[in-house]
Amino acid sequence: MNPHKPKIRLAVVSPFLDKRHGSERIITEWLAHLPDEFELHIYSQHVEDFDHSRFILHRIPKLPGPHLFNFLWWLVANRFSRYCDKRFRGLRHDLVFSSGTNCLDADAICVHIVFAEYLRQVATSMQFGKNSLREWPRLLHRKIYYTVALAMERRTYGNDETSLVAYSRKSAEELKKYYGREERIPVLHLGLDHGIFNIAARSALRESARKELQLPPEQFTLILVGNDWRNKGVPALLAALVELRDLEIGLLIVTREDSSSCRQLVAEKKLSDRVVLLPPRKDIEFYYAAADAYAGPSLQDSYGIPPAEAMACGLPVIVSAAAGVSEIVTNGEDGMILDDPTNIAKLAEVIRHLYENKEFCKQLGKKASETARRYTWESNGRELAAIFEEILRRKSGYEARTLTQEL
Repeated sequence: MNPHKPKIRLAVVSPFLDKRHGSERIITEWLAHLPDEFELHIYSQHVEDFDHSRFILHRIPKLPGPHLFNFLWWLVANRFSRYCDKRFRGLRHDLVFSSGTNCLDADAICVHIVFAEYLRQVATSMQFGKNSLREWPRLLHRKIYYTVALAMERRTYGNDETSLVAYSRKSAEELKKYYGREERIPVLHLGLDHGIFNIAARSALRESARKELQLPPEQFTLILVGNDWRNKGVPALLAALVELRDLEIGLLIVTREDSSSCRQLVAEKKLSDRVVLLPPRKDIEFYYAAADAYAGPSLQDSYGIPPAEAMACGLPVIVSAAAGVSEIVTNGEDGMILDDPTNIAKLAEVIRHLYENKEFCKQLGKKASETARRYTWESNGRELAAIFEEILRRKSGYEARTLTQEL
């Protein structure tokens, strides 16, 4: 870095940042691996798991109550905070980067999800008639929140002046389909911490993990990690386990979501002796160590980092073609891809094949680990820096042209 070159002042807008939530963890890792030429100003309600010497925090107060109310407050408060910094402190940002649709004036947005496509996929499960009465208040809140999110998405993703960054080619195609974004949208396949997620670490943890989770020694254990369990494909996975009742196969579901309705479905399928619901933990590799394969028949997923982490640990993975992570998988070589995640018979067939072919399972996991090593947070940081610098060049050129026109 040139010591005489001024730093690029980047305003990062995100309600919270940590490494316990999927999209927030990604932004945290990306920012942590940006070159030192960036001066980070984070506008957020809460930040953890991030070296505080790397950024300046502009804390936005959090409004108590339902998530929807806080989100609406957030949209106003973060914009007002940045305005005050500029108006009264002379703090001018070179670029504004938003984690998702969290502000209307971002120069660049990381696209975590295309809500228009997500809502199309989950429309049936969002019907009141498909849910019990006790689920209706939560469902109503989700419907209102999704309506607001979709309106924000139309406003921001549909603005050609805002640069978008995606995790997958799948998301880029959805942005073209719903919002007419014809330009080439940069895609950053997500990195991994290979010091944590690797075959050696998984092997060292395996015995203690299975013992602590009280898994039968001979049980072939699947794992699925994520929230929004319906979208992650849990119903299809449970149905496949019913088809495979003759085999000693178990399932670990790791989620922070309210699991009462999921437990009810497990009980209805008479799978309570085979399915274990677990809370997230910071050392998520502990759960991967206890498993024999990852199964993720997602209905829709912009990427899906848990399958990639499982790959790095040497687990064979089953992923959906509807998940962006399938773009780093070669079917039958380093993972298995489901063209239709709702095809129960095919899902059961793939699981049975892994169960009955131990050598194939082992080789699939080994190849998966080799593939996963190509993806690092360090490379993501360099790629993101290049994207920001290109946006800044375009922005500077636009501002220069505007000034010339005014003169």
